[in-house]
Amino acid sequence: MPRNAVRIALVLTVIAFTLLITYYVAHQQRVLRIRISTTTSLHATGLLDYIAEEFTGANPGVRVEFIAVGTGAALRMAERGDVCAVLTHDPGLEKQYLENGVIGEGRIFAYSYFILVGPADDPANASRVTSIIMAFKMIFKSGEAGRASFVSRGDGSGTHARELRLWSETGLNLEGATWYKDCGCGMSEALIIADELGSYTLSDLGTYLTLTKAGRLQKLKILYLNESDPMLINIYSVYVANRCHDNERKYAEYFVDFLSSNQEELLRTFNTKKYGTTVFLPASEKEKELKELWTSLASQG
Repeated sequence: MPRNAVRIALVLTVIAFTLLITYYVAHQQRVLRIRISTTTSLHATGLLDYIAEEFTGANPGVRVEFIAVGTGAALRMAERGDVCAVLTHDPGLEKQYLENGVIGEGRIFAYSYFILVGPADDPANASRVTSIIMAFKMIFKSGEAGRASFVSRGDGSGTHARELRLWSETGLNLEGATWYKDCGCGMSEALIIADELGSYTLSDLGTYLTLTKAGRLQKLKILYLNESDPMLINIYSVYVANRCHDNERKYAEYFVDFLSSNQEELLRTFNTKKYGTTVFLPASEKEKELKELWTSLASQG
């Protein structure tokens, strides 16, 4: 190739590369990033990735980034001003942060159920009782007798808070119980540990089904699920973080409106695609009842 032709080719390559970099930088600068902290259960199931994709489709130029840390940590991130919105499922803790002015503009957008899972041979006979409190009492009795163990998340999450509430209702003292194992971990990790140890644990329904579908749980079975028991209702809410301002706040509010307004279509479509059955139910189908249950759970702390 003639020398001049080579020079021209090199110049054109440099120009094209420069234009590409300029376009990329300009595009990145136009993208508005909204950070949202969330309970792990919504994230582990893949629901939030699906919602983010739908939201970005309706709001080009806005990128939603989720940080899955559990409800307690998610609310602390809102308090520090690290995120613009939070997704939670612990009414008692949400009430505290609402009263402290950390979060606002809340909406209940979905609900599901907590489940008690454990080994298929069920040494505590927890599957043969008529209430979740009685199931916990049976596990305590078997644990003290050396026949059972229980894995607690111990991470200040919404699931951990509900588990502690259930133990409190039993009136039993867990102090010094060697069979009660605190993993300080997320739901997926707690389920895998319980599966390996043949232990009981309290789980959200979505994470359990996700891991089971992936073949990661070999021993754990659902031993107690009662959709009529208010102590097992799992209510999901979304809030705007009050320390978020300007455009980030504007789009955080859009996100809350989007999630609330489209909950039925989003959840029904996701459930069908992912599970072939219903895991997350839209709150709109029994809005008044859920608000009353949220208020009752929040008042219990």
